[in-house]
Amino acid sequence: MAERAAQHHSQIGSPAPLPAQHEADAARRLRQGLGLFLAALLCFACYDAFAKHMLARYPATVMNLSRYTAVGMLALWVMHRHGDWSALRWGRLRSGKLLLLRSLMLAIVATCFMTALATMPLAEATAIYFTAPLIMVALSPWLLGERVGRVQWVAVLLGFAGMLLIVRPGNALPLAGTVLMAISAVCYALFQVLTRKLSGVVPTAVQFAYMALFCLVITNLPALFHPITEWPDAPQLALLLAGGFVSGGAQLLLLQAFQRASASTLAPMNYVQLLLAVLISTFWFQRPPDSLALYGMLMISAAGVYLAWPRRQKHTAHQAS
Repeated sequence: MAERAAQHHSQIGSPAPLPAQHEADAARRLRQGLGLFLAALLCFACYDAFAKHMLARYPATVMNLSRYTAVGMLALWVMHRHGDWSALRWGRLRSGKLLLLRSLMLAIVATCFMTALATMPLAEATAIYFTAPLIMVALSPWLLGERVGRVQWVAVLLGFAGMLLIVRPGNALPLAGTVLMAISAVCYALFQVLTRKLSGVVPTAVQFAYMALFCLVITNLPALFHPITEWPDAPQLALLLAGGFVSGGAQLLLLQAFQRASASTLAPMNYVQLLLAVLISTFWFQRPPDSLALYGMLMISAAGVYLAWPRRQKHTAHQAS
């Protein structure tokens, strides 16, 4: 990270790149952003499945404590790589209030999501949670000043219709879990918008460190009202911490992706994680989707692939301009 910043400063005053070079660099960064984002989604899907499995034995507070202990350790390593510990001081922060709000949003997401996942089926829980990308695309023009092209809107609406086939009236889902997952969706949309606004303003390492601290504290507040009665043994604790490192790595990948591609471009790609959740629910938890949910999955997949295709991205950007 420090080397990248140094290279950026060394380029100040150099001749402006030719239009063809600029276009090639933009396309390269877009491909990198999409790749990093997809890798983050895969890590998130794996951790959600792992958490669902472990929640059968341990409460949500144990899962969050182990998760953000690992993430906190990863944050210390990231700050060591960053090298400037003084950047954590409040007086040196730019957009400090937005940074705190971003950290708070993710802490609420983690608390609500893990609590709801204990009673909700994984596929249905993920489907409700993935109204967040739709909210994010709707907020992008006002909060980020980004234009959303017509093709993107059509694809998002197609994905939303597919989501409705999965989460449809009549499903016997727990009310409390459904509400908590809806809160998670709204907060996660705001978290991603704030991540984009802080990109290039607050160093990635500082964003990550504040996120780790807030989540470690806030996600364990429920333990004050429901004390932990069963603690994992050493092998189980090591397994839980390993899962936490996967979750923390996904957050780092997400931050890097938003530095390379726009929020409105990346947001619809979140649906790949929904597809992974449905597959995991089918083959791991032995709860396959019914025919309507399968049609919804195919619609969401079609929308995501359409938006991810590089030529489509270029055409969409031309329409938006």
